[in-house]
Amino acid sequence: MLVYPCGLDVSSRSLRFLAARLREHHRQIGSRWRRLSAGRQALLALAHLRNGTTYAQLAAGFRIGTSTACRYIREAVDLLAALAPTLAEAVKTASTKAFVILDGTLLPIDRIAADRPFYSGKHKRHGLNVQVIADPHGRLLWASPALPGAVHDNKAARTHDITGALEEAGVECWADKGYRGAGGTMRVPYWGRWETLSAGQQAHNRSHAKIRALVEQAMATLKTWRLLRKLRCSTTRITSLAQAVLTLHLTCSN
Repeated sequence: MLVYPCGLDVSSRSLRFLAARLREHHRQIGSRWRRLSAGRQALLALAHLRNGTTYAQLAAGFRIGTSTACRYIREAVDLLAALAPTLAEAVKTASTKAFVILDGTLLPIDRIAADRPFYSGKHKRHGLNVQVIADPHGRLLWASPALPGAVHDNKAARTHDITGALEEAGVECWADKGYRGAGGTMRVPYWGRWETLSAGQQAHNRSHAKIRALVEQAMATLKTWRLLRKLRCSTTRITSLAQAVLTLHLTCSN
């Protein structure tokens, strides 16, 4: 396999943060010797998350075995995922905002047609449903654990108790028609065909759509980490990957 140098469009702050967490973890478990230093292991994990580079390709570039690359990346991802904010912590942050925006995004996965629970009829592809909360400027505040793609956004919000948490904190939330009937502080557009709505309802829906559109920035933030654009790993690992990306984003954006 040929090896070539490659740039990584990730801030040095992310590298320093992850390397520090890895050094601390290595001390706690008493790991004395590694094929890669904490800094190199952090770089390995960031390359996998940011570019979606495979274990085999990374192993060749870092001159380690494929199984070692897999183990090192998984260790780093689990450390980052454990640091991701909970829904309660995200709602506490959201309570300082005028309102938040909620929407679901599909993380595509490599699955066959028989895997019906993971097939999203809305997106016409297999994937996992992740709920995203953004602030009024479209900045990512929280990403939920992943659910099968067949799960509707409204059901996903109930499963994670997002509606109840926001209502308890008194945080207004703007969402699309997929959350109709959620109740609480959820604000959704008027339901019905466009021609059957009054002029005032049409104006309200246009204004509502402009505000909700900002959540697309938060979703794009997740998918700048290219691994999340087409996942080929076990579905049980996807929540950890999404939470790891969330941790890195919040660490570098604050």
